[in-house]
Amino acid sequence: MTFGQNVIRFHEQLIYSGPDLPAGIQVMNPFVDSMTAMDNLRLFAEKYLHDQNRRRIILGINPSRLGAGVTGVPFTDTKRLVSECKIPYHGKPTHEISSVFMYQMIDAFGGVRDFYNRFYINSPFPLAIIKTDSQGKETNYNYYDSPVLMKTVYQFIIKSIRQLIDLGIVTDTCFCLGTGQNARFLKKLNDEHGFFGKIIPLEHPRFIMQYKSAAKDLYIEKYIRALAGIDP
Repeated sequence: MTFGQNVIRFHEQLIYSGPDLPAGIQVMNPFVDSMTAMDNLRLFAEKYLHDQNRRRIILGINPSRLGAGVTGVPFTDTKRLVSECKIPYHGKPTHEISSVFMYQMIDAFGGVRDFYNRFYINSPFPLAIIKTDSQGKETNYNYYDSPVLMKTVYQFIIKSIRQLIDLGIVTDTCFCLGTGQNARFLKKLNDEHGFFGKIIPLEHPRFIMQYKSAAKDLYIEKYIRALAGIDP
């Protein structure tokens, strides 16, 4: 099977199988809730992952409801799905600042095809998490935002990382998006289970765009140097 076929099969079978989540928190599975996300992912996999190359993995936190939660492709909003990945989309457009940074970095790296030929992006918790407040407003939530939630999904994350590695991942290096809680969690997990030879944290695209946008080009250069295996 090709790398892309492995990716499609993983998402076709992807379902949260852990204990019940804390009150007010729910999992959003775009690959079950929306056929559009799965259709987009199939087109993406056929276009950019249709080979038997092994890839290094870049792990985010968990998908956002307006990024991969809509398109099925990590760190890819509908605008970038169309303009950068050249995959048609006819639904409501979405805009994610993390996606803006990622595709500017990908363009500087050498373009979409070259980047995805070498790297695969996903998350330790590969489904979107949503928190609903007392007024019914839904917001993105991270797997580590509550100790109870982290403990609840811990075994599911271990299972998911093993399944992601089985797609055809080179395990000498894992790139981690987020230098804080996500990096600390993944390093602790890696110390316990030995998934990867090393984990290299990079500032999260959302953090860069929200708080360091004036230095965005420097962060793009940092990403490229790390991904190319050049010491900073």
